[in-house]
Amino acid sequence: MKFKFKKELESDLLLELPFTEHVEELRQRSSHIFVLIIVSAIIAFLNVKDIVQILELPVTSIKFFQLAPGEYFISTVKIAFYSGFLVTSPFLLTQLTIYIIPGLNKGEKSLILPLLLGSTLLFFFSLIFSYFILIPAALNFFISYGESVIEPLWSFNQYFDFILVLFYTTGLAFQIPIFQIIIGIVGIISGKQMLEYWKYVILIATIIGAILTPSTDPITQLLLSGAIIFLYLIGASVLLLLNK
Repeated sequence: MKFKFKKELESDLLLELPFTEHVEELRQRSSHIFVLIIVSAIIAFLNVKDIVQILELPVTSIKFFQLAPGEYFISTVKIAFYSGFLVTSPFLLTQLTIYIIPGLNKGEKSLILPLLLGSTLLFFFSLIFSYFILIPAALNFFISYGESVIEPLWSFNQYFDFILVLFYTTGLAFQIPIFQIIIGIVGIISGKQMLEYWKYVILIATIIGAILTPSTDPITQLLLSGAIIFLYLIGASVLLLLNK
């Protein structure tokens, strides 16, 4: 009886060992990511004036001010952190991929890598779209709307929060093709069916554009809604090419 109990205990320990190894591996990878984010944030903070100038380029005609002592300092800390996170995001996705790949079968491995790569590229495209199209369109609308009656003086902290929300909401919207491909591959809905629902997509895209846009101007909402419709069509087209 004692021998049997010992054998069962050893068997339980063997079963638990892989889980503890996975936890330890996850802890190590998380530590590496955290350290890299901190180092990148420190480097960004040391060069934060250059980053601020880049963020101010879409509205060179505006004078910024701080509403309270230390407001600009807090803004630069946030800019440094988000810049560090942005720079390390490809490394974060790489670490996530390396961690989950051993538990996937061959078919899943061939799927996860293109999806992660596509998700990363779409996120960076969303930043470019926001910086060069959405942000200038929104800000120029607000400037021109009241230029004859009011002089625009903006809080830099509120300006940064505004463009940060635009960056991340657009980044989320640009992941729509990835979600479409996933639900298409698992068989929830086909690419052909997605194209058949184009009327509803236009309505939903308009609603999503209004929700995700931090401003109330129609130009920004229309641009984001148009981008969502375009991305939706891309996702459906990819499923058709995959015969899904």
